[in-house]
Amino acid sequence: MSGDLAVDLTAGNGWDSLFLWRRVAPLGRVLAFDVQAAALNNTAKRLREEGAPVFFSKVETLGADPGVRLVEAGHEQVGRCLAEGPRAVVANLGYLPGGDRSLVTRRETTLAALDASLAQLLPGGRLAVIAYPGHAGGREETQAVASLLAALPPNDFEVLALSAANYREAPRLWVAHKRGA
Repeated sequence: MSGDLAVDLTAGNGWDSLFLWRRVAPLGRVLAFDVQAAALNNTAKRLREEGAPVFFSKVETLGADPGVRLVEAGHEQVGRCLAEGPRAVVANLGYLPGGDRSLVTRRETTLAALDASLAQLLPGGRLAVIAYPGHAGGREETQAVASLLAALPPNDFEVLALSAANYREAPRLWVAHKRGA
């Protein structure tokens, strides 16, 4: 909804950041993380083409001005940037499409980012995670995400999990909805 805060834990080429911005614009804010400058530049270009206000930011508490803040840092830094809860969080794990496939999200940083995001998520908010078991470390990361989300208290979260029944390396999708408001 316009005016809300949304988080993209893995900016990549900017598609998820743009999707989030379209939902919170013109008064909302999107916070997007990536460890690669190329990913943030791709995201900035895509957002500016759509007329979104884009700012490059350091790891610090998010300000109140509307727009998209791009942070060149690992997604595990999300907790340091949130003074308030987001309405939506997206994590599209793996590697930058068209980029260096040796730079991948890792189990440890992903779990830290998801823990911080879930702790801050507003009641009624959603966390969407897509994991790819086919890259180096991807299977372990996917299993860790599955375990984390399966362990969420059912009184607090509803979790939808989707995966292919006949292909082990297919991406997996989870959507966790925080109960409440």
